[in-house]
Amino acid sequence: MRRNSAPNNGTAGVSETTPNGEPSTSTAEGVARRAAVAEEQEFLDLATARRDRIADHLQVELSSEALDASERARQRMLRQQYEELRRAREGLVFGRLDGLDGIVRHVGRVGLRNDGEDGEPLLVDWRAPAARPFYTATAVDPQGQARRRHIRTTGSTVVGVDDEPLDGTTSAELVGEGALLAALDQRRTGLMSTAISTLQREQDDIIRAKATGPLIVQGGPGTGKTVVALHRVAYLLFTHRRMADQAVLVVGPSPRFLQYISQVLPALGETAVVSATCDTLLADIRVGRDESRLVAEIKGRALWQPALERYVASLLPRPRELRLRWEGEFYVITAATVAQALASAVQGRPYHRARAAFAEQLHHLLAEAVAEQREALMNEMEEGFEDILARVDKGMGYDRHSARTSTGSDIDGLLSEEEIEHLRTRIAESATIARFIEAWWPTLDAEALLGDLLTDRTLLARIAPRLSPEEITAVSAEPAAWASSDIPLLDALADLLGEVDAPQPQGEFVADHARRQRGWVYGHVVVDEAQELSEMQWQMVLRRCPSRSITAVGDIDQAEAAHRHTSWAQAVQAAFGDRWTAAELTICYRTPREVMDLTEPVLKKAGSHNAPPRAVRSSGIAPWELTITPAELAGAAAQAVRQLQQRWHGGMVGVIAPAHRVADLLAVLSDVPVLTATQSKGLEWDATLLIDPHGIAAEPRGWNGLYVALTRCTQELGQLVLT
Repeated sequence: MRRNSAPNNGTAGVSETTPNGEPSTSTAEGVARRAAVAEEQEFLDLATARRDRIADHLQVELSSEALDASERARQRMLRQQYEELRRAREGLVFGRLDGLDGIVRHVGRVGLRNDGEDGEPLLVDWRAPAARPFYTATAVDPQGQARRRHIRTTGSTVVGVDDEPLDGTTSAELVGEGALLAALDQRRTGLMSTAISTLQREQDDIIRAKATGPLIVQGGPGTGKTVVALHRVAYLLFTHRRMADQAVLVVGPSPRFLQYISQVLPALGETAVVSATCDTLLADIRVGRDESRLVAEIKGRALWQPALERYVASLLPRPRELRLRWEGEFYVITAATVAQALASAVQGRPYHRARAAFAEQLHHLLAEAVAEQREALMNEMEEGFEDILARVDKGMGYDRHSARTSTGSDIDGLLSEEEIEHLRTRIAESATIARFIEAWWPTLDAEALLGDLLTDRTLLARIAPRLSPEEITAVSAEPAAWASSDIPLLDALADLLGEVDAPQPQGEFVADHARRQRGWVYGHVVVDEAQELSEMQWQMVLRRCPSRSITAVGDIDQAEAAHRHTSWAQAVQAAFGDRWTAAELTICYRTPREVMDLTEPVLKKAGSHNAPPRAVRSSGIAPWELTITPAELAGAAAQAVRQLQQRWHGGMVGVIAPAHRVADLLAVLSDVPVLTATQSKGLEWDATLLIDPHGIAAEPRGWNGLYVALTRCTQELGQLVLT
């Protein structure tokens, strides 16, 4: 942070090059441009040197061995700081704010302090409150700022700047339009890039929203839903450091999608993150088969949660008298005592934890029974011995009572507290007692239980009475392998059963711990393409974040899943009721206006009542169609892909087709992704070749799928229409 005597608004809109990449020929503009670039290069050099010094210092500290737990904790913190600095080589500085008070603040990937004793910020972290005006200030609401500057860098070199005056009287529709649109025009790489230098106000409002409950973000294609969700993770981990101790879970729609976003959070310096799909949340279970949409829809309903609770409750042992053998003797625990111990052990605990609690009580009860029986036996022996002595004494004329002294004591048969505790420990370690408990209250397996349930129509009818006979018939089958719709049911059963032996955390990073443990409770969960989740999948999410600190982003109009939800209220009612907050992204930054103009009639045919998001840019390329016969498809597709690759050299071309055509197309299009509309969800390419749009529309929820397929490109859309 530094002071500037007078913010220079005269360089508004300057950049190093003209739109076609040629040097500017305007002398005045060129002088202003060179001065601005030189000024920011000087600052970037200063910030880079400072970052390197801090990183070197951290590396020296990390080279020393930690001796105790406190030092290991500090070392983890230092390693995280070091990794954040190391990753900040690219885009270290990307913005600047010139305040009306003359204070200049540079904004970057990480925060850096000056070398001086005052510790004033040299570079403001983009997540810090002081950086927020960089994203939210406008000419109408300048928030104390005179100018905002976007700084474009390649490695350690400043290649351009874009200035925006904020103290004028005119308002701009977009914040930082020049920098934003320049970023959007860049070639796609197949991996999502960070967007911290070009976030817009409605995006930033969502990123910095409170994390006290479920936040459901509706956003159409190209509105930056995923960017917002991931940058929200980085912001929350920075702002709420305790959240990093619990990790954040990011749930995406597919492994391809997770690979697509895999670079974003590490690039932002965040490592306390676990990413998964709903199918991979159970680490030891693999999806091995597809299932009909009908069955998937039935298995996704919320009714399964109470049904499975009834199922597991029915497997608990019933109170009865227990007869236990210990060291050759039998001991009886009455049915009333067993019932009391059962009620105390269950109390909302999962099945196996309740069993462990009952076993502990049973060990005490048996130890007490053994002690009581020993006491009774010793009392009987003592009374019998006293009778014998009394008869002998009488014959000898000897009075035992008068002969007693205060220094003697009778053997009463009572065990001391230490002896009883030692007995209880021996009972707890007894293999015989463990086998008895296992036989009476057996260890259960979620997979075996679900398999039994899905093959027993009578049992299904009893535990899920809301299913019709036809629906029971549809879902009852011998599962040769698990389908995607089975995973939430297995997860619910695993949760109701609980761990037999809870795994001990190992490894260094919290994400490693969380990834290994099904029952890990996360500090926050982000769900992308949330409109696809079934009610039972929402239950999976809620189990992993009972605090309900959840951000879900998606587009209800892009839903293709088997469930019947057409609104967010329907989609999340079972999980959240009415206790959730809605937010909306309304501006399409990715898809050009020429393509978005095609989407409104498709949305209407999909049954949507929403308007498509407003596109803010034009690619200048009109979407095109080529009508062909099925016999011409292979050749036409190969030729169209070659032409698109030539036009968008250095970028990405993607092909979207109906599911039944994908395999044949892959045989002739080996160097581009060929996906269904569902598989393309969340992805983007410079150019999209859409094959057989009518075939996509004919698929289940096909108009929603066609809406997805139309909106994957950032520049050009071509369609091969089959006759």
